[in-house]
Amino acid sequence: MAGPDAREVVLAARNVAKSYGAVHALKGVNFDIHRGQVTTLFGENGAGKSTLMKILSGVIQPSSGEIILDGQPVTFQNSTHARDLGISIIHQELSLAPNLSVRDNIFMGREIMGPTGVNYAEEEAQVRRLMAGLEEDIDPLTPVEDLRLGQQQIVEIARALSVDSRILIMDEPTSALSASEVEVLFKVINDLTAKGVSIVYISHHLEEALQITDHAVVLRDGTMTAWAPRDQIDLNWIVRNMVGENYDLGAPPSGYEFGKVALSVQNLVLPDPGGNPYNVVDNLSLDVRAGEVVCIYGLMGAGRTELMETLAGRLRAASGRIELEGAGISHLSIAQRIARGLALVPEDRQRDGLVQTMSVGQNLSLASIRAFTRGIFTSRRAEQKLIRDTIRDVTVKTPGGNAPIGSLSGGNQQKVVIGKIMATKPKVILLDEPSRGIDIGAKAEVFRLLAEGAKQGLAVVYTTSEVSECLSIAHRIIVMHKGRISAEFDASASKEMIMAASGEAHAA
Repeated sequence: MAGPDAREVVLAARNVAKSYGAVHALKGVNFDIHRGQVTTLFGENGAGKSTLMKILSGVIQPSSGEIILDGQPVTFQNSTHARDLGISIIHQELSLAPNLSVRDNIFMGREIMGPTGVNYAEEEAQVRRLMAGLEEDIDPLTPVEDLRLGQQQIVEIARALSVDSRILIMDEPTSALSASEVEVLFKVINDLTAKGVSIVYISHHLEEALQITDHAVVLRDGTMTAWAPRDQIDLNWIVRNMVGENYDLGAPPSGYEFGKVALSVQNLVLPDPGGNPYNVVDNLSLDVRAGEVVCIYGLMGAGRTELMETLAGRLRAASGRIELEGAGISHLSIAQRIARGLALVPEDRQRDGLVQTMSVGQNLSLASIRAFTRGIFTSRRAEQKLIRDTIRDVTVKTPGGNAPIGSLSGGNQQKVVIGKIMATKPKVILLDEPSRGIDIGAKAEVFRLLAEGAKQGLAVVYTTSEVSECLSIAHRIIVMHKGRISAEFDASASKEMIMAASGEAHAA
């Protein structure tokens, strides 16, 4: 089948390259965006996807090559210039001001002015219309920091939609959304393309992306390796062109016996932190043994994140008991629980897992600082050894411990967060959506790390909203629904059984 008609191309990259010193992020890429169509861009973390999109939206400048808009070369001065020309981007990592309201975030830098100043009433009315279109009941005056991660993602999407762009770049827009929220977003995308808006869609949720794409492009190591229309691609085509072989996410580690109960949760109750009159964790009990890998599956709002944060000490339960190796820890602080051997890899790595102003090495050693500190003195040699060992053990792709954390791809940043926790020598590791926003190759590496830890006696508990991730390395699958355990399965369970137990509407 022939490629799309060149007359339909509204924005194109021609031989675009981008270098950061000796690192070549893009190597002569040619990329077309077509009017009224969805172009899906696939690639592993570090393949150059986000770099290309930042160039096409004016965030950064290419080292060489040119950008063609409506058939004419253009140089974007900055993202505001690109936005004025009708190009908007929803970034992979949220760029919201948490202390400001939803309304103020959406209109930041382009306030609606009236005779006496900012017309807040009109801004609020427009936000309400945007939220209605996204089928979200979010008050425009709510501070963003009070919203859960998925709702913050909705605000980011609403901000891009509010500009009325003709080219909309979506970099991992569904990474924190529930299944129902994804369906609404896809309706919005279909409405936009019907009006002639061009969409560039980047996602590591491969099956999901296939639902809406018109054609797909694959980047690998900064080079475009494949292009095909929708009717010529499937999941195997994507994976083969992304990583060269059909990766899987592993199998439950075997060949050993589980140890004693490492984590015991008894009748745990957590009222809704937002003050609503119900429990987000409702009389939940669970035991996890040393060497066991347990997956907790549930839809958004099932209580998965709240359970993990209660176990880690970030939230305080109203009642119930948490034990680590038989000793009660409900009264302990987060730091004390880490010292005892229980630690959490949080869902939002940018906000809760990393310090953006620190280097890779500083982030890796942060949780273990007491191990090489005596009084006011820190052993630099011991710290550097821990950093080198952890970079090696969790296979972080980085020039070294001094590299800025922001220079790493999403998958490698996630491995830094996991490495930081593993360096504390935990007995129980909790991971809330550990694969959010990372590609299939990085997912396989993360699950391999967890399986290897389990073989050494580590108790692993991870949450996910992707059924395929339940059926990877987990010995046992716990399904949560409205704060309670609704079902428990072993590794032989089917996707349909798991989805049905979660209350998912389209389950068989």
